[in-house]
Amino acid sequence: MTNRNERLVYAAALVLGALPLWASRYLPMADLPQHLYLISVLHRLDDPTTLYPQLFAARHALTPYLGYYYLVSALNWLLPLEMANRVFLTAYVVGLPLGLGFLLRGLGRPAWPSLLALPFAYGDSFGWGFVNYCAALPLTLLCCGLFVRALEDVPRRRAWAGGLAACLVAVLLFHVQAFGFLAFGLPWLLLTTAVPEDATARGLVARLRPRVPALLGVVPGVALFLGWVVLRFGEPPDIQPGVPWKAWGPTFSPQNLAWKSFEQNRAEFFDVLANTFRDGSDRWALYAVGAVAVAGWVAGLVRPGAPGSRGWVAGARLPGLGLLALALYFLLPFDIRGYVYYLNTRYAHLAAALLVATAPATIPEWRRPLRLAAAASALVLAFVMVRGYRAFSREASEWEPLVAATAPRPRVMGLVFDSQSRVVRFPVFLHGAAVLARARGGVPNFTFASTPHSPLRYAGEVPPTFPSEWQPQQMDYATQGVWYDHFLVRGVHPSRIFGERLQSELVVVAESGRSWLVRRR
Repeated sequence: MTNRNERLVYAAALVLGALPLWASRYLPMADLPQHLYLISVLHRLDDPTTLYPQLFAARHALTPYLGYYYLVSALNWLLPLEMANRVFLTAYVVGLPLGLGFLLRGLGRPAWPSLLALPFAYGDSFGWGFVNYCAALPLTLLCCGLFVRALEDVPRRRAWAGGLAACLVAVLLFHVQAFGFLAFGLPWLLLTTAVPEDATARGLVARLRPRVPALLGVVPGVALFLGWVVLRFGEPPDIQPGVPWKAWGPTFSPQNLAWKSFEQNRAEFFDVLANTFRDGSDRWALYAVGAVAVAGWVAGLVRPGAPGSRGWVAGARLPGLGLLALALYFLLPFDIRGYVYYLNTRYAHLAAALLVATAPATIPEWRRPLRLAAAASALVLAFVMVRGYRAFSREASEWEPLVAATAPRPRVMGLVFDSQSRVVRFPVFLHGAAVLARARGGVPNFTFASTPHSPLRYAGEVPPTFPSEWQPQQMDYATQGVWYDHFLVRGVHPSRIFGERLQSELVVVAESGRSWLVRRR
């Protein structure tokens, strides 16, 4: 196979990997309605036809969501919002294998195993809608590749170090948890990567000098991290035991950390990698890339390759990165309440992507079939994801009649007693109120503007609502509900919530699927 044909096969696999994002109207991502709502607010903050100027203001501070929100808002000048978001998500999905391929090349490995990372672009973090963390993963792999080049590529060290500095800051502007992996990954690469000058260097200073550009490339990101994240952890926490989204004790105290046992993490590892559909069909793509990786490892065991000029230590760099990510999955807490949620589970995809890419395939006759099999696994991924996404989209179309019945500039309270889907495993209907509010320029009862990681904030008082969007049964109509003129109810008939008010001051204006829209008369 010629290099041109190899590139065409690689490109075709990337297209297949991103195809599910364009195959259906609705994407099954739990937090996506919230993200799209705040991006719409950011983009139309001065629009007088909406409630946005009255209720929201820009935060004017560096926040972890800044990169995603501002980039999609900028694309929104050229494209409709949902299309702009799909373009961004497409860049993430294809960026994951491209970033891994860049790292593999820098480590002196073939790039084709990077295609095995495509299924890991989906899964738990994607299904929850942790878009910011997901978007940071390709940049994380790119940082590792740039760091290696800033060490080894003598003529272009400064250029690679400059790229590293920009890339590391970009990672932090998307999500700090990806930056946390680099806090361990980059020192590992520093310790295991030899530079050309080592052969003749005498003394510590002579060995350190060629590594200075790579180390300087890390300085801007580390400085931003220290000035931003560490200072935030140093602030007195808002301790409210038992209250959702608040600290339950001092930051790193036992009462504020939620842990999963080693056994639970072990049992959930493969579920985290592919847990989108209730029928388990997304596991087939996982099995496909796993089979290709196992074949590559078998080839390495049957006919081991020579250690090469770089030696065994250099060969351990990629497996070491994968094992570091795996260690973070097993050793970190699940939540640091009031600061970080779903902490350890997010590293599962990164660990899996790095570890499957270690497949050596040292038997020459196996390399071309394995390369084609890696590309073919993208076809399996595309088939199962497109099929499942379309099934979910048909289910999620129940939002459409409700949007049509929503008045302009609504105040929408979401009373979602049933957030579950028949197709996907995530609570994808939880934030339906944000869908209605965005469509009509209004406001839902809960938004991420109330959290410090959002680049938006409430200009005045936060709209009254119950403590957690997960517990609508805690709604008190007299103190909270009276502020709203629309109520999205799902899973329970509105008569069971509003009683006689449904005859006097409220009326059901639309019913679709398992949802009702109630409006004030």
